[in-house]
Amino acid sequence: MTSNSLFTETLPRIQAVDGSWRQRAEARQLELTKPPGSLGRLEEIANRCAAIFESLSFAVTRPRIVVFAADHGVCAEGVNLFPQAVTAQMVLNFLSHGAAINCLARAGGIELKMVDVGMASSLPAIDALIQRRVAPGTRNFCVEPAMTEAETLAAIGVGIEMANQAAADGCTLLGFGEMGIGNTTTASALTAALTGLDAATVTGRGAGADEVIMARKIGAVERALAVHAERLSSPLNMLVCIGGLEIGAMCGFCLGAAANRLPVLTDGFIATSGAALAVKMHPAVRDYLFAAHSSIEPGHKHLLALIGQRPLLDLQMRLGEGTGAALAMKLVEAAVSAFTRMATFTSAGVSGAEIAAGSQ
Repeated sequence: MTSNSLFTETLPRIQAVDGSWRQRAEARQLELTKPPGSLGRLEEIANRCAAIFESLSFAVTRPRIVVFAADHGVCAEGVNLFPQAVTAQMVLNFLSHGAAINCLARAGGIELKMVDVGMASSLPAIDALIQRRVAPGTRNFCVEPAMTEAETLAAIGVGIEMANQAAADGCTLLGFGEMGIGNTTTASALTAALTGLDAATVTGRGAGADEVIMARKIGAVERALAVHAERLSSPLNMLVCIGGLEIGAMCGFCLGAAANRLPVLTDGFIATSGAALAVKMHPAVRDYLFAAHSSIEPGHKHLLALIGQRPLLDLQMRLGEGTGAALAMKLVEAAVSAFTRMATFTSAGVSGAEIAAGSQ
């Protein structure tokens, strides 16, 4: 199947979640041996999952996080603190189990997959690295479109493929992250295009930019918006003009997760830009998204508002790699366990009235 046909075949498979299942889950929450609403947002998580799976007795099993890596042509504008070679170096670190995401995934019993969508540096064949390299990075969006439409659809297709494979492997809880030097500038430009906000409002320091690099980042975003102003009317064109390859893949991963009716945890700012593009392509995608955490990048809150999600965690993180998703996955698993395994008042022989009275 071509990338274009994979994309067009996936969109019609995405269906909005049936709200009546959420109502049934809310009713079941009232039968469980706890004061009504006492588990707070854990109840909201479980109710949403029940609606996604259309069941009151379900499980989230074999959690998997997919990390997509690519490079960005906008680095030619001096927007990056670290050289582009760090992208491939960090991917090798992931494969050697030495990165933060490896540690958090290991602690949470989460399967981790690493995908090269478009790094500038070509790595040799490595069993643990899924090689789906569309191009050796994007072009400089300050002077030309970052990708061709064919490259954009190919990147989206990589993400859809990874989601379809996860579903086929029996994974029922997904998350995703990224690695790519310069990608906070790309995400900032996409955020400005998606929200209509100015560059300074949505651009942050990323990996620790100083004032000189910050000025370059804001300037690059402003130039991107000006150069491509006439073509930023659709999410697909935004990806074509601004990029990046890993953001396109994350967009596709969200589309694929929704098409397979699986809950999917976004990570931070850059990952959420991919999720926001997916929601723009098909609004029902938001029914399957859970925002893992709140990044300190200034554009993140605007993307969260766009996709209609409240973050599950606020830990002042800004690393990426899927680290926030790894932490939030345990919350989702705990919420589902409480919902599906807790005794009811009837089965436990407990008076619901007494429990409710005790919560006052």
